[in-house]
Amino acid sequence: MVLDRDLISDQSRRKNMTLKRVVITGYGAVSPYGRGVESLMDGLLRGLSTVRYQPGLESLQGLRTRVGATVPSLDEKEIPRHFRRSMSKLSIYAALAATDALQQAGVDAALCASGRVGVAAGSTLASTTVTENFFADYLCDHSIERMKSTLFFQLMNHTCASNLAQVFGIRGRLLAPSAACATSSQALGYGCEMIAAGHQDLMLCGGADEFHPLSCATFDILNAASTAYNDRPDQTPRPFCADRDGMVCAEGAGILVLECLDSARRRGVPILAEILGFASCCDPGSIANPDAAVMESCMRQALQQAQLEPAAVGYVNAHATGTEQGDVAEAQAIGRVFGSSTPVSSLKGHMGHTLAACGALETIATVEMMRQAKLVPTLNLSRPDERCPALDYLVSPRQQGCEVAMKNNFALGGVNTSLVLRRTEDD
Repeated sequence: MVLDRDLISDQSRRKNMTLKRVVITGYGAVSPYGRGVESLMDGLLRGLSTVRYQPGLESLQGLRTRVGATVPSLDEKEIPRHFRRSMSKLSIYAALAATDALQQAGVDAALCASGRVGVAAGSTLASTTVTENFFADYLCDHSIERMKSTLFFQLMNHTCASNLAQVFGIRGRLLAPSAACATSSQALGYGCEMIAAGHQDLMLCGGADEFHPLSCATFDILNAASTAYNDRPDQTPRPFCADRDGMVCAEGAGILVLECLDSARRRGVPILAEILGFASCCDPGSIANPDAAVMESCMRQALQQAQLEPAAVGYVNAHATGTEQGDVAEAQAIGRVFGSSTPVSSLKGHMGHTLAACGALETIATVEMMRQAKLVPTLNLSRPDERCPALDYLVSPRQQGCEVAMKNNFALGGVNTSLVLRRTEDD
């Protein structure tokens, strides 16, 4: 059988022409700066570090890192108790962020229950705290007599997405990606694809994670956690910097409302940004070590979907966590795609690595940077590593307009994601 490649290409073009445009109409944040996008942006724009010495890490024998970034106290009782019973801390963070996102987007209970709204949200491992507490009790006498009936719902892998659906009465599709640092970026991308294909009108997308010593231990064992700044926590992490020594674990949640453009216009709600492109690809070369070539391919795929040349991108929000291999590989990939003139920064120096939440929180911040024409620099970047190519690393705040930005997130396990975002004024 001979395939008519011209016919196939024409059919592909026609299919792409029928895809719906996807926009962002609301977002909410729970970060180490506190609750709210305003708190997040105020802290970032003022250059405030949220990394602190964490006394609780002293209890874990062999753990070298002592720093982290945690969420300040929140009023979780805003969530009705019958919902909180099945929620761990990460789901509470997600629900509070989602409350703000839905309110901004003007989404009410009737719309949530219409079947045209779905959820795409995830975490890295569900609740490590709940898991530890359960096994500490269970292993005493191997008894399940003290186990509460709601325990499983705090531990299941899709706890974040399912609890959001329960709290807000969402009846549409449910996705629960779990890809470590790329989790919420994948949630945004897959949610975008759901809407573009016409399966849903709106998607509540993002991710959440909670701080726990064992999360820090994971990276400490991999020699990827910061240990040299325990006595100077506000000086770490240091993405792209020659003096960096690893990443810092953090917690939080970022939730965005994605919506097809027609629906947003019909409802008359403000449009914050448009998602032009998304790519996610695997790196089978190594489950632990990043590959600049795969990162480059991921960014180029996202640009191809957005139908843009690299020169159209005015800012790159890097994943850069402050690890040696990750920073160098990503910088090399960015240099190959964009050259040396596109501004680049990472937000990990400000608030650490919020794991499954980082893609969503950093996407929110990127959109706000575009809307405010203020680019946030990389905190603690005093001198770029000479092994990183000469890029336009932002080391101080910059008043600069940006119409299109790229958001990268790259995770252990060989998971790579890139999003292309466009600032829009409801055009």
